Amino acid sequence: MERQLFEAEHQEYRESVRRFVAKHVVPHRERWERQGAVDRDLFLAAGELGLLGVAAPEEYGGGGIEDFRYNAILAEELAAADVLTAGLGLSLQADIALPYLLHNCTPEQAKRWLPGVVTGETILALAMTEPGAGSDVAGIATTAIRTGDEYVITGSKTFITNGLNADLVVVAVKTDPAAGRRGISLLVVEADRPGFSRGAKLVKVGQHAADTAELFFDGVRVPAGNLLGAENRGFYVMMSHLVQERLAVTVQAAAQARRAYELTLAYATERRAFGQPVGSFQHNRFVLAEMKTETEIAQAYVDRMILAFVAGELTATEAAQGKWWTTELCQRIVDRGVQLHGGYGYMAEYPIARAWIDSRIQTIYAGTTEVMKDIIGRSLGL
Repeated sequence: MERQLFEAEHQEYRESVRRFVAKHVVPHRERWERQGAVDRDLFLAAGELGLLGVAAPEEYGGGGIEDFRYNAILAEELAAADVLTAGLGLSLQADIALPYLLHNCTPEQAKRWLPGVVTGETILALAMTEPGAGSDVAGIATTAIRTGDEYVITGSKTFITNGLNADLVVVAVKTDPAAGRRGISLLVVEADRPGFSRGAKLVKVGQHAADTAELFFDGVRVPAGNLLGAENRGFYVMMSHLVQERLAVTVQAAAQARRAYELTLAYATERRAFGQPVGSFQHNRFVLAEMKTETEIAQAYVDRMILAFVAGELTATEAAQGKWWTTELCQRIVDRGVQLHGGYGYMAEYPIARAWIDSRIQTIYAGTTEVMKDIIGRSLGL
């Protein structure tokens, strides 16, 4: 079925994104994976094209358009080029971290930070997760003690995307350690502040181009003017942005699942066994039929989610539903794709093998499948 999601201006934007991906991403993926991080030039090129600040106000160099369909187009084009799940950090910047600044900065903070974020000169990271606190954000132990006009931050974070490249880090801290979630605040930390350091790049199963790292705060002093939002309201700010974060992962999972199906159909059509295409065997036809049907049904739901979000109507429960369903679906689709590729599906040079490795994290980050189901279950009054 033809998708009804995009207008003419979105299609024009898609063409520019497609050219950007072909020129600035595809030729460099393998090198980035070997070095364990993308080049900073990627962010500069994305900023020059306007990919990082579509939603930012025009006065700071942005597009002034809060329309998540533009974000979705970037994810879909990266998937179509087989580079979506490599770990580029662009989605973290534009889809997940930027909204924290857009909706919580004071005018002075916006003037100080947004222009560089929009141009790609300033790379963002979100530092929420700790060695002992993942989905349970209230369990974070990093503290920020107010001393005069400064906060002194002590603690550590882990699994931080853009951790090595980041210039600005939005850090979740306990400003009132005895108050649980009601004592959490958000502080923006410049990476050149004394006491801030980064650990080595974490070695992951997949997404090898992502500079995922540990961050350490050893008495880091930041001015009170770096407080993002109100003191002790950080937990509620984080919860307010989880809908968009989970929608971003949902869109990526649906796009990756669709691409895995396309790759598998093409391979099953070309590859022959016992004198016929492997896709022509009844069992394999059934598998491909399931893959096609499931991905198209998922896409219809995701498109509806995007429109609801643009209209300001997408709920946290609906975002949780989409996130767990599409990420689990992506795992099934990619795994079937590997199987139908046979031995070649296990070769790293094949896009289906890379997708199998790189997309596995989707059911874990931005809230695990189990957490998503618990959110949905609690919404039922259970």
